Amino acid sequence: MAVSADLAKLLDKAYEDKSLAELVDAPVAALSGVSEGDAQLLKSAFNITTIGDLGRSKYFKAAQALVNLADGAK
Repeated sequence: MAVSADLAKLLDKAYEDKSLAELVDAPVAALSGVSEGDAQLLKSAFNITTIGDLGRSKYFKAAQALVNLADGAK
């Protein structure tokens, strides 16, 4: 099944034309609003270096699950 999405608002300009596979392996600083300093902090705190690492992080998944549960309980 083909899926398309406008990711321009989520990514720095240099990464807008990359494939999903390339984006998963891209540095977290490729995300719009994530600076190189932020990326260094994520690496230091959680050993996160790529967008894939961030998306697969058990801490971020747990936080997202809690937010979804709380929002659903409203």
